[in-house]
Amino acid sequence: MRTKTLKKNKINVVTLGCSKNVYDSEILMGQLRASNKEVVHEEEGNIVVINTCGFIANAKEESINTILEYVQKKEEGLVDKVFVTGCLSERYKPDLQKEIPNVDEYFGTTELPGLLKALGADYKHELIGERVTTTPKNYAYFKIAEGCDRPCSFCAIPIMRGKHKSTPMEDLIIEAEKLAAKGVKELILIAQDLTYYGLDLYKKRNLAELLQKLVKVEGIEWIRLHYAFPTGFPMDVLDVMRNEPKICNYIDIPLQHISDPILKSMRRGTTKAKTTKLLEEFRAAVPDMTIRTTLIVGYPGETEEDFQTLKQWVKDMRFERLGCFTYSHEENTHAYNLEDDVPEKIKMNRANEIMEIQSQISWELNQQKIGKEFRVVIDRKEGSYFIGRTEFDSPDVDNEVLINAEDSYMRTGEFFNVKITAAEDFDLYAEVI
Repeated sequence: MRTKTLKKNKINVVTLGCSKNVYDSEILMGQLRASNKEVVHEEEGNIVVINTCGFIANAKEESINTILEYVQKKEEGLVDKVFVTGCLSERYKPDLQKEIPNVDEYFGTTELPGLLKALGADYKHELIGERVTTTPKNYAYFKIAEGCDRPCSFCAIPIMRGKHKSTPMEDLIIEAEKLAAKGVKELILIAQDLTYYGLDLYKKRNLAELLQKLVKVEGIEWIRLHYAFPTGFPMDVLDVMRNEPKICNYIDIPLQHISDPILKSMRRGTTKAKTTKLLEEFRAAVPDMTIRTTLIVGYPGETEEDFQTLKQWVKDMRFERLGCFTYSHEENTHAYNLEDDVPEKIKMNRANEIMEIQSQISWELNQQKIGKEFRVVIDRKEGSYFIGRTEFDSPDVDNEVLINAEDSYMRTGEFFNVKITAAEDFDLYAEVI
């Protein structure tokens, strides 16, 4: 009688989508390790967990293609089991079960205990802040809240992530201390909306108080703010940023558009005048702040006039960092009731026009940095360069500082003072001082 080989299971976690998904995968891996499971991130394993994104069309397509790829591997006997979790699974579970039945099981964004059980592990409530970080050792994404209460017309996140839910401050401090003990020096604060932090738990916007507690964590040198919402922004955050050296003079505030009719249809709760005034207050409070934003072009009903208003505003505001996306018509969102009436080609042309303007602005701002000195952290070595960042740059999305590896030896994760010697649209070249 033939016996089965006693092969030890290795669980491969595959992460798609945003930094919030990276964080969720790290928590999953931490739980699996605590149950003595062998777990890897995007390497070979006979059990695969795909953490999917369901935000916009391109992300959904990538998630589905990845599921199909691993289902094919399962059919070929290269992997034994395939599990799917994350936003796509939360949003489309019945459809996915019908269309791709060969997946062993689908789990939504709130079903971590069930997923762990399917993987033969127990959910341990006491594991506050226990994670297996997958980013370079010097920085980690730090999720302070889940879900979103905002009514933005184009966004499916509340469908996939539920209502806003802040993580208690004491748990976040414990998590930050554990990360610092592992050598993490930079916390990148993430949530669907940082500015809502604390409203549910403490009945007030409490981001400033959280920051004041986090700066006291020994070993943490930079704290960076991602995904702030412009409506109801807690201005006391700017005081903390100005007064606390550990808080990077940097904010990511997705503004989406600036034409009043589009903002109204998007249900953003603000106007061009209010948004412009808010950004002027940012600049006045923290003069050397870097502002990153993202914009959407091709939203239903966006006229040439609306686009020209947006274009001129981008020229006037001179954002240090900017990304532009084409509108994606998402079912079960408020905007899905509108006609997706801007042709795809026009959407792409508009996005390209915005990014050309931004590329020129970025080049001009970077030229002003030549000859100046900055403190940089080294993230990695690539070819003949060490790649670093200033406090004004976030990983993966912003400018990088390239330092010739033949001239200097630099350890990744360490901070160095450098002098900028040359600059391009999105890259700076430097030498160590």
